[in-house]
Formats: sequence, C-alpha cells, structure tokens
Amino acid sequence: MSLRTMAVFAVALVSLAPAASHASLASYSQDFESLVQTDPAALQNDGWLVYGNVYTPAHVFIYGYGAFPAPNPGGGFCAIDAGQGGVPQGAQQLSVYNDYNNLDHANNRLIEANVFREQTISAADVGKTWVFTFDAKLGNLVSPSTAFAFVKTLDPNAGFATTHFVTSDMTTIPTSWGTFPIQLSIFPSMVGQIAQFGFSNTATAYAGSGVFYDNLSWLPLVPTGVTDAPGRERLELRTAAPNPFLTSTRIEYSIARASVADLSVFDITGRRVATLFHGPAEPGSHSVVWRGRSDNGQSAPSGVYQCVLQTVDGRQVRKLVLGR
Repeated sequence: MSLRTMAVFAVALVSLAPAASHASLASYSQDFESLVQTDPAALQNDGWLVYGNVYTPAHVFIYGYGAFPAPNPGGGFCAIDAGQGGVPQGAQQLSVYNDYNNLDHANNRLIEANVFREQTISAADVGKTWVFTFDAKLGNLVSPSTAFAFVKTLDPNAGFATTHFVTSDMTTIPTSWGTFPIQLSIFPSMVGQIAQFGFSNTATAYAGSGVFYDNLSWLPLVPTGVTDAPGRERLELRTAAPNPFLTSTRIEYSIARASVADLSVFDITGRRVATLFHGPAEPGSHSVVWRGRSDNGQSAPSGVYQCVLQTVDGRQVRKLVLGR
C-alpha cells in the first residue's frame, strides 16, 4: 500500500457529487449477488461511475473523459461476471478492465480506466477512519498493464484537485482470492471534499488488464472496546478462547443491528484462510468455533492470524495464534 498526499494531482477524476452537498459518509457493502448480471444498468443503479484518462507512452496527459454511469457489460471498464469465486465470493463478482472501446489503444497510447463510487465528506466525519475492504484476484492482466485499488479525496473548491490518494497495487496479486483493506483518516481540512473509492488500471495496445473484485465494503473503523448507549447491543469482536490454541478456539462477537456480517480468518499476508460466518445476522451475541482449518478443509499451518468481523457498522480485528 502506498500513500500520496498532494496539493495538485495531474488529472482528477471529475466528480458528479454536488459541491454544495455535505451529507456524511455512508456505509456501503456489495457482494454483487443481488444484481442482475444481464441488466445494463445494474452497476450504475448501484452508484458506480467510470472515468478515463489518456497519456502518451511517456506518461504525458492528453485528455480525460467522464464521469459516466458504469456500463455492464461491454468492451469498456467493467461488468458483472459469474463463476470466478469460491464459497466466500458466491456466484457473481465485479470484473474491472480497461476501456477497449477507446481507439487510442491502436495508437499505442496509455489508457487509464477508473471504476469508482463517491460520497461527500461532512464535519460529522472528522476524526474517523474509513476502511475500503475488498476481495480480489488477478484476471487476464498481462505486462505492461497495471492495476490498483484506491481511496482518494478531491477538493471541489480547487478544481477537483486530488488532496489524498491511498492505493493498493493489484498488478501482481495471485490468481487466488485475497482480502485487501485501504484506510483513509478524515481531517478538518477535508470537510466538503469528495471521497472516491474504487479500482483503476492502465493498458495499451489492447493488452489484458482484468482483475476480479468481490465482497466490497466501505465502513468506519470501530476501535475495540468502544461503548454504546446503555441497553443497546454494539459491534464487538471479543478475545478468542483459548488463544493461543492447538486444535480449536471459540470466537464470540456481538452485532449492533440486523445486517450482513462477515467473520473470517486471514493470514498475515491478507489472504482469506477461513470464512467462519457470512450472511444476514441478527443483533445480539453470537459465537463460532474455528478448528484451525481453511475453507478447503486443510489444516492451517502454525502461525499468527487475524480474525476480522465486518458489518455495516464497522470492522474489528483480533489476533489469533495457532500452534500445532
């Protein structure tokens, strides 16, 4: 992951959000299972946008185009795909690739394709940290194509200049699924700015650039131990017991309100090892036992793991230590 903070970015993804709007950042999650794969408006109705930039082979900017509602499917930007996931990803995924409808591919120009959602930052968001989390695996991307996921902020009062830009490189990720988080902390200077999160790739001469994404979430980070109103359930991932453990450990957690929840175990590289729970969850206390096995039934090796609980109300993490 890299962090670039700058006063001016060469080309900003032009925002469609009203500059005067000051609605707070809102939680978002999407596993693409409820979207109709054959619906051309499925992604745009879910709030997705696309934007393109074109450069010379020396990376000199030529022109940009957009933002436009995200297409589905077609030769440009993105589509809902099927059959690319395992159990945690379900039947449908998001495929993000270059804009192959742009004829400048034939001129050996660099085409940058961006697929993203956006929201406006308000004063109520100051002091919070938001996390964009997603599953990803490499598709047909080949060199010299590149890809990354991002969270960025744009200042509408400065020509939509990019003020914060946090990325996670997707160019060399495995062809097996992994989970990746990107964090953005909100400061007072960012009030009124546009927050965008999504995916980007650059390709030329029609080279492959595809990456698959799934189980997306945009949530505020909830510190462990934060209390809520008396008598009200709160999001909490409790310490597993026993921990460290040899064969199995019980993990207890609570959900603040009815929502889709995901409780999974990841290794130190961020790869999902085991999905302990994924689906609709009722508010209240829950527990699950992890027997030290991966989703494919194999014994996980000894080591340090992260147990991650994620709902619309936030994300919490606990360390697990497995010994054999």
